[in-house]
Amino acid sequence: MKKLLTYFPNLNDLQKLQFQQLYGLYADWNQKINVISRKDIDTLYERHVLHALGIAKVMSFAPHAKILDVGTGGGFPGIPLAILFPETDFYLVDSIKKKIAVVNAVAGAVGLTNIQVTHQRAEQVNGNFDFVVSRAVTQMSRLVQFVQDKISPMKEHDLANGILALKGGDLNEELKTFPKATRYPLANYFQEEFFATKYVVHLPL
Repeated sequence: MKKLLTYFPNLNDLQKLQFQQLYGLYADWNQKINVISRKDIDTLYERHVLHALGIAKVMSFAPHAKILDVGTGGGFPGIPLAILFPETDFYLVDSIKKKIAVVNAVAGAVGLTNIQVTHQRAEQVNGNFDFVVSRAVTQMSRLVQFVQDKISPMKEHDLANGILALKGGDLNEELKTFPKATRYPLANYFQEEFFATKYVVHLPL
């Protein structure tokens, strides 16, 4: 939490409480369903919560914007972003039913009202969204195939509507067919070594 407050000092009391509750909830659920690597639970705030909020360093979502989190897994990046942007609407989907059960339980426990969670594959989702967010779900080419018909034509953010994906490592090969993709190094925003090779990739669609 100290790291979180260092990088996001303007959280209100409710947001601080919601973020504080995440550790106990995920630690408890991880005993039943392995939604987070066992070795990562002690670094939840750095490797999961802060990592998810890296998207917020690149984009501040507008009230009532619609954000689709594809392959949300245990709720990342969707749950931390929903806490940070309480007036934005988040739709979290994953094809693994037991993970969705955890996400629903965590979202309910911290009192998130701006979130919908569905057991569904990305390509089955209906609706238009300002942005699709994801974290290490699949190659960009496959992600584009899944969501390119789900992006709203109505622009209300500084960046063009499209994908905001959390990715790591050497992305040259993966992104060589996407010249419009922009990489934002998370090392520009966070000092921890974990973020040295992590990026937010913005791809307009």
